[in-house]
Amino acid sequence: MIYAYFLSALVLFAAVPAKKAVQKKTADVKSAPQSAYRRDPYVGALSADAQTGDIIFSDGADNIAYPASVTKVMTALLVLEDVKARKYNLSDRVVAIEDVYKCEPSWVGIKVGQSMSVDDLLMALMVRSANDAAIALGVKSSGSLEAFVEKMNTRAKELGMTNTEYFNPNGLPAPKYGKRFNRTTARDQLKLALEIIKHPEIFKYTSSKTASVTLGDGKTLQMLNHNRILRMDKFKIINPDGTEAVDGLKTGYINAGGSSIILTGKRCGKRAIVIVLGSQSSDLREKHASSLMKDALGSLSW
Repeated sequence: MIYAYFLSALVLFAAVPAKKAVQKKTADVKSAPQSAYRRDPYVGALSADAQTGDIIFSDGADNIAYPASVTKVMTALLVLEDVKARKYNLSDRVVAIEDVYKCEPSWVGIKVGQSMSVDDLLMALMVRSANDAAIALGVKSSGSLEAFVEKMNTRAKELGMTNTEYFNPNGLPAPKYGKRFNRTTARDQLKLALEIIKHPEIFKYTSSKTASVTLGDGKTLQMLNHNRILRMDKFKIINPDGTEAVDGLKTGYINAGGSSIILTGKRCGKRAIVIVLGSQSSDLREKHASSLMKDALGSLSW
């Protein structure tokens, strides 16, 4: 009888369906949506000798990517060229127009009719990645946003950036062009980087880990550089002599195009440039840009 009871209990237990194992949801970067302009680990990357332009590493250098705020390197170049040509001075005031209201963060919040100096706007552009600063500087340079965008594309052609097209000076989707995105390649961005470092004053802005600017209402704004490789201890690249290698240039991010960077640094009098476009995340961007920079500086200073 005991045996019969045990047998019936065993049959009953076997008839109960087993519970399905609960799968934990984890944030897996590799399972994130892929696109032509945002990939794991990147859409395109390269490193080069800043003195000669010789390529050290190249992977997908001609793949089209969305540069986002890396666009502001071209904006800064044109402003510095204007200043060098004495079209206006760094101390000159820039009065904001209505277009600055159409920007999304990051911004400094300059209001229509208020003014900031060219110098402060450049600092806000490169440190805080201020989208409204890009608009204000573009209008200062060319009289209108449309004229400045034309100037950007003309300069890109002059530099041989054959796969680049700009629709605005800050890298946001351009409403006036059907929300189209600025487009470029890592190889084209190298040409831009090689040109802007001919203006050593750019490093005043791009190497600043923190900075302050005077806003249009007279208040002071404290800013942190978006370049984490430059600013954060866990990402810093330290040379054998104890100096920090990285001193620029610019990061960028939009959802459609991922995380991008133009990175430059120096060691033993040698300068390297690294481009990483379209990473799935800022962590991937920093990981690969930092690795490429360390390898490039090592090879140049060997």
